[in-house]
Amino acid sequence: MQVEVNGTRLWFDVDGLGLVPAGAAMVARPTVVLVHGGPGGYDHSYFLPEFSRLTALAQVVSVDLREHGRSGRRDPGRFTYEQCADDVVALCDALGIERPIVLGHSMGGFVAMLAGIRHPGRLGGLILQSTFARGDLERIADGFRRFGGDEIGELARRDFGGEDVSDEDSDRVFAVFGPSVPSPERLARVVRNPAVNGPGMVRMREFDVVDALGAIDCPTLVSVGELDPVTPVEASREIVAALRPGIGRLEVIPGAGHFAWLDEPDRFWAVTEAFVADLMPSTS
Repeated sequence: MQVEVNGTRLWFDVDGLGLVPAGAAMVARPTVVLVHGGPGGYDHSYFLPEFSRLTALAQVVSVDLREHGRSGRRDPGRFTYEQCADDVVALCDALGIERPIVLGHSMGGFVAMLAGIRHPGRLGGLILQSTFARGDLERIADGFRRFGGDEIGELARRDFGGEDVSDEDSDRVFAVFGPSVPSPERLARVVRNPAVNGPGMVRMREFDVVDALGAIDCPTLVSVGELDPVTPVEASREIVAALRPGIGRLEVIPGAGHFAWLDEPDRFWAVTEAFVADLMPSTS
């Protein structure tokens, strides 16, 4: 399905019921909006099929961000995370979704944070999975050095820094993202847009919203794998420390990397489902 928002066309899909019977009434369930990583090399599809599990608790809306996947492409050079955050909120407005729980993974976490910052009072919750609030190339390189050795750390610094890296060396860096990474088959499903990778990576390196995180006013789960070199545990601690007192919760998942639901599904889903369940309206 597609919807026009903010001068572009967003592709989205809906999984699960928004209203469920409870005795003599129909009860609204929360909506979780999934925001994928990137830039350029991902769309919503790498969340599937695992994230359909959330339909036991909530309606799930998957979206391809502008310049990604099956959504509209206009000018990749003008791509910004702020624009994407406004798009996600506009999508929810167009679909009549009140107080969504926005789950952003990796780059999608930038978008989710900005949605909370730029639209206070609009969100019901945030799940910031494997992300950071401040681009820090040396911190990323240190993370890869810690888990992959000095050579991989230097390759990661060059790769994330925008230097030319061979496909073979890029694959070596990707292999250190965690114990499990999306399979070639799963990644083959992605509709890619290489043109947005360069501008998106520049903005990733420049990204810094730490001082603005105090504007977020909804419950926020910050979840990270302890073995994640891209968005290390210290980056998640930085987010929680900058949130308003009492709204942030940090969850470090032992044995997991950047794709925590592939590495440690039992712990990942226990934490994520408990957070969503806490935000469900009471039926009493």
